[in-house]
Amino acid sequence: MHEGEGLGKTLSEMHVCQREGKSVSQVVAHWHFRPDKVLAGSVEEGDLIIEDQSGNGNHLESVSISCMEEQGDLSGDPPPLRWECDPEHGEVLGFYNDQDSAVCSYFRTLDHAPLNELTFEAGYTIEAVLCLPRPFHEGRHSWMGVLTRQGSGAELGRKGEQELLATLSVSNCMEYQWVYHPIQGETSSTSWSRYLKEEEWHHVVIVNDTRETLLHVNGICDYSCLSSDLQGISAVEGKGWNVGASEWNGKLDTLFSGKLREIRLTAGPLPRSEWLLDLKPLRILEGMNEGEPSLQREGNYHFVFIPDPQKLVYLNPHMFNAQVEWVKRNYADKRIAMTAFLGDVVDHSCAGEEWERADLAISALDRAGIPYMMTAGNHDYDESDTYLQYFGPHRFNDKSYVKGFSHSGYSSYGVMEAGSYVYLWLMVDMKALQVDLQWCKDVLDRHSGLPTVIVSHDILYKNNVHQLEESGNGSIIWEQLVYRHDQVFMTVNGHYDGTGHQVRQNANGLEVIQLLVNYQDSYRGGNGWLRLAEFDEAANCIMFRTFSPWVDQATVWNELTYPDYRFLTGEDHAFVIPLHFKERFGLLQPYIS
Repeated sequence: MHEGEGLGKTLSEMHVCQREGKSVSQVVAHWHFRPDKVLAGSVEEGDLIIEDQSGNGNHLESVSISCMEEQGDLSGDPPPLRWECDPEHGEVLGFYNDQDSAVCSYFRTLDHAPLNELTFEAGYTIEAVLCLPRPFHEGRHSWMGVLTRQGSGAELGRKGEQELLATLSVSNCMEYQWVYHPIQGETSSTSWSRYLKEEEWHHVVIVNDTRETLLHVNGICDYSCLSSDLQGISAVEGKGWNVGASEWNGKLDTLFSGKLREIRLTAGPLPRSEWLLDLKPLRILEGMNEGEPSLQREGNYHFVFIPDPQKLVYLNPHMFNAQVEWVKRNYADKRIAMTAFLGDVVDHSCAGEEWERADLAISALDRAGIPYMMTAGNHDYDESDTYLQYFGPHRFNDKSYVKGFSHSGYSSYGVMEAGSYVYLWLMVDMKALQVDLQWCKDVLDRHSGLPTVIVSHDILYKNNVHQLEESGNGSIIWEQLVYRHDQVFMTVNGHYDGTGHQVRQNANGLEVIQLLVNYQDSYRGGNGWLRLAEFDEAANCIMFRTFSPWVDQATVWNELTYPDYRFLTGEDHAFVIPLHFKERFGLLQPYIS
């Protein structure tokens, strides 16, 4: 049913349809934030009423609140709500609640609006067209409320996110989160997007069909999670909805800053063809779907790096499974000498199901006898050392290439032959770095003749001008483990958002390749992308490519659209670094087992 049809349906009739399990696709509230949709009042006077275009009487009234203890003379202050002309969307409403103004504003539904009681038992579609503030400031804009149902889960005796009954908010990392309490159950459910960019307008769409809740931003759904009990949105009697303000602990929380064009709520899930807009995402990645990740020359070999899989394991485990299965299937054909996991194997160290998923996926490599090594990330630590219970020394007892573990059990090293050389892999734990540092030095001193790759979760990050810098741990690793150990020719880390590479010189002027590889904050938690490093001794270079086994699989049953690229292109995703193998490794001391 399209907007405008059957708008005379009463609230009680909607509830009857919901109870009978009928498919309801009626628009129950629709607000355009532009001057010609104002029912009464003005932004200057702070008494604006936005008319509900659905015809159901769910009008919004503006509310002004004091934002400073000492207000003084407010006559010269610009209003926190302002009409603006956007070149793309015409007249929209700007919210300026983050500045040093004495007054802030948001909207709420009228006291007797039918929407206040509606619980959406047959599902719902929530759409918001908005633009975040530019620049986005974490301190001022974290957890801004876009659309919030007043009240808390605690008022219904719920567990989990007790302070939030239902809210579409913007996190400190500039991601949209939809947190709500279904009608049944004891806790809340959450859907969210990837980390976003502030340069674009966003069309946020939340679709619930009572079994699944999906959050799309500009047509892309990053995470999908099925549940048997996601019916409706709980309501607290006497409470309504806020637009532009969230709530926490029974009080208003961070108010929205940015621009709003419109918000629409529909009783029932809507197909994509009936959504308000078809906004396309800002293209921040380049890629291609042609070609194969095959060796470019006979005699070449691969190292594979699997970056922080935490979001995949948590919400898109099929993508992590695809990565591991690809390594398993292509181990011989692609001559994969070693696979390294860069840390954060889970997103929540307290979630047993995440550990089980990661364990089950990686066990495929164990059963096939395929070599791999691991390091922990900050998300993997807890007081029970759960990481060690799953991926500690005992897991590698039967793997001859693994030669030892530090006393903490978190750092390890292995030796693996590849091409003309025997390589040392030193996995340096970020949390136990200081404790394990001398052990790591001893390993390097005993194996000074082996070309060495150091993997640690925390080494390099990209600063505000997109240049690579060392973290605190990274400085220690460089000064203590890399700079005066000539055999170390490469370091690899994840942890920080983004990708990058650089080549530095150690104390003796020898080159060291450094890689930052992390796609967890990109589409769908990484979209299955991993990093391939193809060593070409004949051409004296290493060819780096970014490939997604998941997208590779998806080509079988789905027409690929942005950002589903089998290969990412661009200087941080596909590049070649010269390495004169004989010159770089020829001066190293012979290896003594």
